[in-house]
Amino acid sequence: MSDGEYDYLIKFLALGDSGVGKTSFLYQYTDGKFNSKFITTVGIDFRERRVLYKSSGPDGTTGKGQKIHIQLWDTAGQERFRSLTTAFFRDAMGFLLLFDLTNEQSFVNVRNWMSQLQVHAYCENPDVILCGNKCDLEEQRAVSETEARELAETYGVPYFETSAVNGQNIISSVDVLLDLIMKRMERCVDKSWIPDGTLRGGGANGTAGNPNLAEDSDRSKCACLQ
Repeated sequence: MSDGEYDYLIKFLALGDSGVGKTSFLYQYTDGKFNSKFITTVGIDFRERRVLYKSSGPDGTTGKGQKIHIQLWDTAGQERFRSLTTAFFRDAMGFLLLFDLTNEQSFVNVRNWMSQLQVHAYCENPDVILCGNKCDLEEQRAVSETEARELAETYGVPYFETSAVNGQNIISSVDVLLDLIMKRMERCVDKSWIPDGTLRGGGANGTAGNPNLAEDSDRSKCACLQ
């Protein structure tokens, strides 16, 4: 697909504590490689990928393919960047929340990140995928799969155990998030909740906020988001 040749521009935000592997996760998704050189993300960075999305009906039939341009925004996990990263929450349509399976504190902090999302995202119930990253380091595991799945069930979000090293569940987790977003869009009769730039021709970078989302009171008015 050439530049500008897409049906939708979708923006996802990767969240989680510093060092959980957000940058490596996104690099594996877009390039199919593991970058062994660890560089702490400062502020905000992003990667891009084009995909062909085909919706499936209740009878198992596949719909017409839609060309999707995905922007994956990488956020710094350090507290000193929190005010900067939360400014991007309202602009994103979906969230990849990562914790490190070898770091119990990063798992404990998932609740804090979910609280931040409920305050700053476009609605109180945004689409989130919870990922327990670094599942290839089984001998160093500090968080059990049972614990992680129970927490995911508490919030009603899908859970994946991922590895940026070998690519396990990287594509699957993003695909599930994209499917959730596309189905939400299909359910919405009034698509005023969609951030500017999502539809082709709505903006080159898709980062402009939607004025309809500016007031907290508006967050509860779109029935399709509940």
